[in-house]
Amino acid sequence: MLMSKSCSEFSELLAEKISMPGGGSAASLTGSLGAALCSMAANFTIGKKNYEDVQDDVKSILEKSERIRKRFLELADEDAKAFPELSAAYKIPKDNPDRDKIYERAALNACKAPVEMIECCAEAIDLLNEIMQKGNKMLISDAGCGALLCKAAMESAAMNVVINTSSLKNCDEARKIESKVDDILEKYSPTASIIAEEVNLYLRK
Repeated sequence: MLMSKSCSEFSELLAEKISMPGGGSAASLTGSLGAALCSMAANFTIGKKNYEDVQDDVKSILEKSERIRKRFLELADEDAKAFPELSAAYKIPKDNPDRDKIYERAALNACKAPVEMIECCAEAIDLLNEIMQKGNKMLISDAGCGALLCKAAMESAAMNVVINTSSLKNCDEARKIESKVDDILEKYSPTASIIAEEVNLYLRK
């Protein structure tokens, strides 16, 4: 399990001349860090007298951000597990009549984890936006950092989707996946940037 390794071990493994882990697992780990910062901001708000009126909201944020953080870690491993099937399919001789069908199945399967990463990033960005507004202002910079980490994770995961879908030229399912990813990025990449901008404005006022 990749996510049971230390940060140092994972970084070293990522740097080696091996195919997995790769960008997908790195993206998911990055997303988990963004969600973790949301949880931290929530934890530092719960029980604070100055934030009594938002306690229920913040507890809900914490519950959701922790679910997402843990799911990101699972997705890092799921992404790595999908690669051997894709690699094996790629090596099938092109004159094999079953190659295209096997490769398409493997490529679409390899999209599942990064697509869910993107969805998790979108959820986390919404939560970070909420904790930025309602949470302990001593932690507002952490909310901004979390938003930028989730943005990076989301855009990185999208690349890991498109590298697979772009190889499937005549596949309706691949086009649907691309459209879904594009829609999420179009909404949430700017949202994450706006969160960071608002945090910077607050810190510099």
